[in-house]
Amino acid sequence: MQNFGNIMKQAKKMQERMAQLQDELAEKRVDATAGGGMVSVTVNGKFEVLSLKIEKEVVNPNDVEMLQDLVVAAVNEGIRKAQEMAAAEMGKITGGLQIPGLM
Repeated sequence: MQNFGNIMKQAKKMQERMAQLQDELAEKRVDATAGGGMVSVTVNGKFEVLSLKIEKEVVNPNDVEMLQDLVVAAVNEGIRKAQEMAAAEMGKITGGLQIPGLM
């Protein structure tokens, strides 16, 4: 039963570290662009869009669909990068062990 106690201690320590990591991820940022940098976005490790910048040259009232596509592409790329960053940080805690529901 002592092994079970050690496992529980390790699980609690990992849980505490993961809570700390979530706080740290909220402070980390990734940047992504679309359209050769015409649309840029910053996303944090909690997958929240923090900023969105659109260069005035890409704003064309006759082609709103292109601008919409660029915004979607930049946001999706930012989220993908944030997910990769979060997974890499989580992997440091779990030793690469894939734990369902963590990311």
